[in-house]
Order: sequence, then C-alpha cells, then structure tokens
Amino acid sequence: MAVDMATRLDRVLGARTARAMAESLDLHTVRDLLRHYPRRYAKRGEMTRLDDLQVGDRVTVLAQVRTVSTRKMRNRPGSLTEVTVGDGAGTMQLVFFNRRHKDLSAGAWGLFAGTVGEYRRSKQFAHPDFHLITGDDDTDWARALIPIYPATKEVSSWVVQRSVKLLLDAAGGFGFVEDPLPEPLRARHGLPGLAAALLDVHRPTSDHDVERAAHRLKWDEALTLQLTLAARRRAAALEPGVARPRRAGGLLAAVDAALPFALTDGQREVGEELAAELSREQPMHRLLQGEVGAGKTVVALRAMAQVVDAGGQAALLAPTEVLAAQHARSIGALLGPLGRAGELDGDPAGTRVVLLTGSQRAAVRREARAAVADGSAGIVVGTHALLQEGVDFADLGFVVVDEQHRFGVEQRDALRAKGDRPPHVLVMTATPIPRTVAMTVYGDLETSTLRQLPGGRGGVASSVVPVNDRPAWLDRAWERLREEVAAGRQAYVVCPRIGEDAGAEEEEPDGADGAPAEGGSDRRPPLAVLDVAEQLRAGPLAGLRLEVLHGRLTPEVKEATMRAFAAREVDVLVATTVVEVGVDVPNATVMVVMDADRFGVSQLHQLRGRVARGQHRGLCLLVSEASPSSATGQRLAAVAATSDGFELARLDLETRREGDVLGAAQSGRRSGIRMLSLLEDEELIAEARAEATALLATDRGLADLPGLAAEVAALATDERATYLEKA
Repeated sequence: MAVDMATRLDRVLGARTARAMAESLDLHTVRDLLRHYPRRYAKRGEMTRLDDLQVGDRVTVLAQVRTVSTRKMRNRPGSLTEVTVGDGAGTMQLVFFNRRHKDLSAGAWGLFAGTVGEYRRSKQFAHPDFHLITGDDDTDWARALIPIYPATKEVSSWVVQRSVKLLLDAAGGFGFVEDPLPEPLRARHGLPGLAAALLDVHRPTSDHDVERAAHRLKWDEALTLQLTLAARRRAAALEPGVARPRRAGGLLAAVDAALPFALTDGQREVGEELAAELSREQPMHRLLQGEVGAGKTVVALRAMAQVVDAGGQAALLAPTEVLAAQHARSIGALLGPLGRAGELDGDPAGTRVVLLTGSQRAAVRREARAAVADGSAGIVVGTHALLQEGVDFADLGFVVVDEQHRFGVEQRDALRAKGDRPPHVLVMTATPIPRTVAMTVYGDLETSTLRQLPGGRGGVASSVVPVNDRPAWLDRAWERLREEVAAGRQAYVVCPRIGEDAGAEEEEPDGADGAPAEGGSDRRPPLAVLDVAEQLRAGPLAGLRLEVLHGRLTPEVKEATMRAFAAREVDVLVATTVVEVGVDVPNATVMVVMDADRFGVSQLHQLRGRVARGQHRGLCLLVSEASPSSATGQRLAAVAATSDGFELARLDLETRREGDVLGAAQSGRRSGIRMLSLLEDEELIAEARAEATALLATDRGLADLPGLAAEVAALATDERATYLEKA
C-alpha cells in the first residue's frame, strides 16, 4: 500500500490499535510512530537495575520466571499469586490478586510491564501486563536486541514493536521516508540517511546500529530546535524598538547613591552590558542567571531606572503575589521619596512604584491601572494581573520577568505586546542553567551570568538528617533551631504539602495478613504544613512564636505574615515552597526541610538560599527517611556537600527526566526532544546551533529545503512542542 509520513495509523494498523495509540500515546500518523523511539534495548543476561527504578515509573523488563506460588489470603476472600522473576542481574516480585496465569511457570521467558510500586521497602509490580516469549513467536524475539518502547497500560511495548513491523511489511520497507537534512550537511557530520537510521533504531542488529542511528536522530531534533530558535532571534532583531540611553543626574544616579552596599564586580559588569543594549534601538532579549543571593534584582532595578530616565516605563513580572509584594516593598524602600512622585513626601524628580496583583481590592487596582496608563507609574511590579486586558501602558520600554521558569514564552510575549514598540526584555532566574539547556530552551536569548555573591554574607552549612537511621538527629535539629532563636535569629520549616481538614486523609490500605495493598505502595503521604506546625507547637518548639504560610491563605494574611516575619515578630515560619524564591529576611539563619527527598535538587538549592542572607552563618537541615546508601540519600548528600548552584544544576539534570526540564511533564504533552540528551550532547547542540544560524543567514534560507522547512513549521505550530511554550 502507498504510505508516507503523513499517513494515518488507522490505514496501516486498523481502527482499534490506532485509536488506542492516539488516546494513550498521542500517536496519530506514521511519522508519530516512527519518531516514537525505543527507550532502551533488552538483552538476555541483562536486567533493568531495580535500584534505578523510581516508584511510580512504568517500565518493561525482560526476565525469566523463577518461582510461582499461590495462597489464600487469611483476612479477606480470594487468593494471592506471587511470582519471582530474574535474569542473572537481580530478581523482583510480581503480585496478582485473585488471578491465576497457567502460562506463568518456572523457566518461562517474557516481557513484564507495570508501574513500580513499593511494599515494605521493596519494589514490586502489582498486576503487571506480560508477554511470554514462546517458540511460536516470530524471529523478532530471537534478536540480540529487543526494543523496549515508552508504553502505557493500554498500549504495551510489544504492541508498539509489532506495529512498527506491520508498517514495515505494509510499506515494503522505509523507502517512502524522505530525508529533510541536506546532503552536504550530512556529509560534513558523517550522518546516515533518515530511512537507514529509522530502520536501525527500531530493528537493530547490534549496539553499533543503535549508536549510529541515535546520533543521526539527535541531529534531526537539535537542528529543528535550533532553526526554530534562530528564526525567533532573527525576527526579534528585525523589530525596531526604542533606544533608552543613560541620562546623567537622573533616577539611576539616585539609585546608585542610595544603595547601602557596594556593587560586586559581576553586578557592575552585567550592568554595563545591559546599559549598552538598552541604548540601542534593537530590543534587548537577554537571560540573566545567577546564584541564589547574587543580587540580580539590584541589577534589574538599575536597568529599570535607566529606562525611566529615558522617558519609558518598566514592568517587573513576578510569579507569586508574595514575591511581587516584596519586590514592590524593597524597590520602594530603596528609592524612598524618589519612588513616591506625586505624593506629599515624594520627590518630583522621581517616579511612582505601583503594585498590581489579581487579589487587590477593586479601588486599589483601578488606581494602579490609571497610574500605569497615564505614565505617572514609571516602575510597575505585578503578577499575571499585568497581562490582563485593561492594563495599558503609556510607554512600556522594558520588561523584566523574574523566575523565568515559572512563565512561558507566550506570557512573556503578551507583556511585550503592551508596548507600542517592542520593549527591551530581561528574563531572570536563580536556578543556574547548564549551557546545553540555555542553548536549547532559552536559545532565543543572549545569556549573562552572575556567580559572585555580595560580601558580608555568612554562608550556609547543610546537613542531611536521616531520621530512620539516626532518629536522635531530628531531636538535635530542633534543639539547634531553638538555639538560633534564643540568639535572636529566625527559622523556616518547609513541608511539601499544605494539609487537609481532619479526616480528609487516610493511610493507604494494607492487607492485615501481610499482603500488600492492591495499589502496590505503602509510602505515606508527604508531610503537611498544618500537621507539622501543630506538632511543633505542642512539642519541640513549644513556646516559640510560630506561624504558617502557604498558598491557600488569603493575600492579606500572606502579606501580614511575611511582614511580621520580616519585622522579627515571628520566630519560626512553617511554610510550603511559597518561600522558595525571592523572600529576603536577613535575620533568618535556619531552614529545616521536611521530606527533603520529595523536592528536586535545584528546588532544595533555591530553598536553602532563603537563609544566611545577612551577616550570620546559616544552617540548612535536609530531613529524610531515605537511607543514606540509597540513590535518594546520595542525591541529598550531594546537595549538602556543595553550594555551587551550577554544579547542582548539572546534578539536577542527571537525576530528573529531561522532558521535565523542557517543560513537557508540566503540560502533560510530548516534548520536542525524545533522543537528544542535554547532558551528553553539548557539542552536537552547539554544532546544530551553528548550522542553523548559517542556514538562515543565506539569501534563500530554507526555501530550497522543503523537507527541513516542513519539520520546522510542524514544530512551530505543534502545540505539543511545549519546550518553547512552558519551559
């Protein structure tokens, strides 16, 4: 039959299988199926290392049945079948409730697929799907390498494998595949043709086949991504903006005079870089990344003052109301009368700083919008409320996006669109970004980095508190916290969850006869702010002034709580990650992170950055039930061992799924990256960036490369390519 990359799968696989693939794996066309690459390849004699599996992962393993036993459950009706499988490198348990499988006998080989559960600290599959390999199977199962595909409960790896084989048989091979990469580019980099690469990745005969195919397919992804980003850079460069040069004796000079500290060399260097770009008509598009506490906000404020001096307005977009309110307070305090122009005690030579959030009273919001619209508010700080209709700027010249990873490109562009001419844009993040991520996710931005911390900081010492192995250490942690409070300082206790009303939470059921719960996991729920706060008030922190802070509180209560904490009226703040970014209380010196293993590496580093922001040395205690020898325990130990955010960013990338880094997990859709590794392929990504820039710099661009242009167009219009929209 005639097949091409756009052919619908129902024409090749039949309606039932195609529908399952569409609903379960978001695969609709031949192209989708062929770009659904194996996650790994199984070999007899090599079993997936169970230590590397995470609870909740859905995986497929190739193994041999070792033992099968069935028994009646004592305290509930029915039977429990336990199967041990292994393949020379380890064993694991499969559990079936009220099901007997006669084919599961000792010695049988098969593929077993399920969601990793945990029972009594051992990983297991409950009710796994399986496919036994018998003599009736075709020769695919006799291959040295068996592809294991990303799969779901509805569509197993072996169904995907059979579908690829069916496509091959129906089309008579992959001859219908057109190669989008130009032949000279393939020759320069030694790349095989796309048809050969697809055949080798889906039906390899050796590891060399897989390596060669993967290298080629990574190029497809990297080049398409970099062409998309290069096109954004070129389009932005063609949009004329408004130059905002420095003016002597203006607001910027007053800000510099009012700073209660000397700028670091790094702040001065980046400041000069921004000042030069603001002075040009071509709009600035820059990413400012830096260590926690490196002083990015001061750099941004000086740039905002320069724009105000030049007659424009500056908007600072913050991810939370707590952070937006703090930014408005700190900028207002630093400017003093210069930030209250038009008020009785204001300096007429200054400007107005206004705060705009969604929870403000209607009258306050109307007044703020009016000041933004008539231009009297030169510096506008806000949350997503800045993006709403009805927020109109008189002359928006500069957009600062704080904590860029909380916003998408579309939100950044929505704020940019509020200017009559494209404004200058600075996006900031305190999460250090490896170079490959910067090139791949933020490739439409130039990058500046702040590594140097201001002088006079006490620094933070970090330790892991393994409560199961060393329960007395937790008691000592609370004693240390009390010692700091007694010395006049303050502390945070961070929990991963807010908490529910009494009775709303129940422990996961466990069989009274020792059988695991059918859900396959006995892991307790994460610790909650409300529960922990109550226990601390009644126990180890009794007598201290303790308050809670979380996202479910009203904005007024959150603001009042933060003000009280900043004013030293609260000793201990028990909070969620609402304190993760931007919260600046120099007197806070201790942070205890409960269930630290439930947080990511970069998130722990961000949280730790909330303490020791003054002259006193800080302490961060990472409390976890994980064994120090486990992978999780080692990850926490690595966080405690270094305060280098860039080193931790690389560790974070090693321990997280790369799709999460690119934003696909947050959106629930597929990432534009399936094969490319941001850690391992730095050189390839850099080469693809250079090739993309060169291709678009020619007079014809992609006009003579319709296949490549189609790939770029598909990525640009495909809502599933969320690495650009949500990263």
